[in-house]
Amino acid sequence: MSKRAIGASFRDPSGFIFEHEDRVYRQVNQRYAEDYEQLMSSGLYEALVSKKLLVAHEEVEPPAPASPLHYRTLLPEQIPFISYPYEWCFSQLKDAALLTLRLQRLAMKHEMSLKDATSYNIQFLNGRPIMIDTLSFERYREGVPWVGYRQFCQHFLAPLSLMCKRDVRLLELMRVHIDGIPLDLATSLLPARSFLNRGLYMHIRLHARYQRNYEGAASSKADEVAKAPESRPLSKRAVSNLIEDLRSVVRKLDWTPKGTEWAEYYSGDSYEDDSLEHKQTLVRDHIKVLEPGCVWDLGANTGVYSRIAAETCPQVISFDIDPACVERNYREVKKSKEVRVLPQLLDLVNPSPALGWAHDERTSLAQRSHADVVLALALIHHIAISNNVPLLKVASYLVMLAPNLIIEFVPKSDPKVKTLLATREDIFPSYTRQGFEEAFQEHFKIVTATDIQGSDRILYRMQRHS
Repeated sequence: MSKRAIGASFRDPSGFIFEHEDRVYRQVNQRYAEDYEQLMSSGLYEALVSKKLLVAHEEVEPPAPASPLHYRTLLPEQIPFISYPYEWCFSQLKDAALLTLRLQRLAMKHEMSLKDATSYNIQFLNGRPIMIDTLSFERYREGVPWVGYRQFCQHFLAPLSLMCKRDVRLLELMRVHIDGIPLDLATSLLPARSFLNRGLYMHIRLHARYQRNYEGAASSKADEVAKAPESRPLSKRAVSNLIEDLRSVVRKLDWTPKGTEWAEYYSGDSYEDDSLEHKQTLVRDHIKVLEPGCVWDLGANTGVYSRIAAETCPQVISFDIDPACVERNYREVKKSKEVRVLPQLLDLVNPSPALGWAHDERTSLAQRSHADVVLALALIHHIAISNNVPLLKVASYLVMLAPNLIIEFVPKSDPKVKTLLATREDIFPSYTRQGFEEAFQEHFKIVTATDIQGSDRILYRMQRHS
């Protein structure tokens, strides 16, 4: 079986990643040979792997015919779910930023440096961020400025600043600008008072000005271009000071999750304690029966049911549309040192699409699907009524994501649905238990349907038609 190159890695001449028989490999090209040997012999690789800051790898024989450019084939630790920065909460992006700066600090101690600082080099594994691009390290050259500086500011500092100083939803700009938010755009969007912060003034506003001057380097402003951080010679101490300054700026950025759509949902849910306990018991029992390797919890809120699934399931991706919910979920992951739950930001009505060159650099959510079970609790009424998505379309999408479905039907008699319909015309005649079952039976077999005690809701377990 031939290997399949993964679209996200085609820009780096040092090597690329590819799939072969459901495993991900990395080819190291001859061009990167000296840097690779420095990484492995300097002690940097061992230091990073021992601290769980870089994915471990083993050198293997090529599983398929290699090109003339080939130097080494690496089999890295496999990442079960690939996420993208525009799917992270504020603290996930902040932790990824701090990891990137820590990597640069450690690299310099071993006479190496990061040649890029893209947020796509970071993934989340076992509850914490980790570097996945082994080929991002190059030999340090005295006097050369940190080439990753611009990318760090665009991928991390600009979005973090916009999220905490203007609006947390501005992270969505990362879906449009996949090489990071342009600094001139960030400057125009940030409140003027933001630049009373010396770090933001220097690394965003002045940096944006330097970038504009650099683009016009042939003009009379060439003397100003020579002062830009990307172009002027910097000693090792100066680079270290730059990293420490960026670290200080990032650490001080913060966002408090409050006032968003569903952050307080459970405190106002229509369940009594007995009903809630019954629902949790049902979900727990279904998960135990199915014994999934991976669960996707859609509309997870702060992750109550994600954690129930994680009692027996080794990997749970906990999706929600609300930035505050995802933030609180991730903070709980960190506080409790959970390794099985990964919170992610997702608008299910507008899920992450395929992006980048030839629609292949960043794959869509459905293309990354490896779930065994989808949880869809207290969700169907938001999709079908709030967003006017027909039940049959909901079923046809969910069946793409996993072979098993645990879904809760919330009827019109439920207080939550009554609230949704209070200010709009009821144009949903098929939104009934019968209509729900008929729509989903087009794609699923209903295995069980259980009334949730003390409510009008029904919990279903379904299985995709073979």
